[in-house]
Amino acid sequence: MATLATPGVLLGNTSKLCFRRPPHLSPKLKSVSSELGFVTSQLSGIKISYNLPDVAKPNPISSPFAPALQPVARRICPFTGKKANRANKVSFSNHKTKKLQFVNLQYKKVWWEAGKRYVKLRLSTKALKTIEKNGLDAVAKKAGIDLRKE
Repeated sequence: MATLATPGVLLGNTSKLCFRRPPHLSPKLKSVSSELGFVTSQLSGIKISYNLPDVAKPNPISSPFAPALQPVARRICPFTGKKANRANKVSFSNHKTKKLQFVNLQYKKVWWEAGKRYVKLRLSTKALKTIEKNGLDAVAKKAGIDLRKE
């Protein structure tokens, strides 16, 4: 028979050791412990689990899904349409392996004369040369890009 030494701790037979939530827990610790299903000791870092009613346990299936990864910008120039080229990497022994040759994309602040402000763009170096030659408005109009949203 197990004896109760302090509230929340059972002594005696350790094969079926069960901890109940002590009634003197603070409200903050109660909310943390009801969410996690265990209480962590501040001094030793030991997890002390206890029995929870089935109602208080969070359901992992019905919990809202939040993706951990953020969307990544594509490696395509919006002005010229350039994208990665599939090529062969050729070794000295003429062994060919597939590789991608990416576009030289740069983040650049370009002065937009019609809007009287700088526009931050991610464009290829080829598009940058084209903008210097023809102007930002002409290149954006040809590519179908609305600079007011940039």
